[in-house]
Amino acid sequence: MFTSVYIDKIEDVMRLIADQPRNAKINRLRSGYYYRGQLNTAHKMRTSLYRNCGERRHELESSILRYFTKYASIEDPSLRESVWRQMIVGQHYGLPTRLLDWTRSPLVALHFATAEPSLSNMDAHDCVVWRMSITDMNENLPEKYKRALSERSTSTFSVDMLDALAGSLSEYDRDMGTSAMVCIEPPSISQRIINQYSFFSVIPAQINDIETFLSEHTSQTVRYVISASLRWDVRDLLDQFNVNERIVYPGLDGLTKWITRHYYVRGHEIGDDTNNEYGSEI
Repeated sequence: MFTSVYIDKIEDVMRLIADQPRNAKINRLRSGYYYRGQLNTAHKMRTSLYRNCGERRHELESSILRYFTKYASIEDPSLRESVWRQMIVGQHYGLPTRLLDWTRSPLVALHFATAEPSLSNMDAHDCVVWRMSITDMNENLPEKYKRALSERSTSTFSVDMLDALAGSLSEYDRDMGTSAMVCIEPPSISQRIINQYSFFSVIPAQINDIETFLSEHTSQTVRYVISASLRWDVRDLLDQFNVNERIVYPGLDGLTKWITRHYYVRGHEIGDDTNNEYGSEI
């Protein structure tokens, strides 16, 4: 099951950030939590493949990856060697995939929850930050996956590790069924991935509702609902923490997004036809 927490005070946002477990073995604050920010509480947790292809996603997934690899391997020949690398690189450049974005940083998740593409809608609806525990997720894994983590003394899979365990999507889907999924750390192919502290969960084909999966197979998941009335304050607080578009998206595109929002004048709205219900992906 997961817990829902409603936040309408800035001090409760600070508790969201500071609620990190202590690792008793080393006496350090070493969190095993992953976070995901979403713009609107009305939006379901869905992959870009689902949003793009709907119920035909499993039928079309192999064609999407095949054509991506056919042309992208001209620049990156290693794509031919790993379906997991195909997904991660493709996701980074906007390809619809079964990967779901997470971050180890609650601040980055708060950024994505408040990165409203239409700033006039900032206080029109609540947003949400999900928190899941990697310990919960790994407890559900088949034994061979647990052994691989133990042998590497890690809690998160790499591309190489997943290649060795499941060389194809069909093998992965058979292993996971409806009760488990892997969390993978992407290779540092760009500064954006590094700055966003990015991780992905690889959604098995038989899991159609990610929120139901988290409810039935985890015990530490939290859904933080942030009041619409608080979103501008959270957004401004994140700027003070230097968590904004120019950090999350290094380069001139991120810089211009940050400047645009920083100088946005509230209350001047004259109509806005922006319609992007999901906003940016990690």
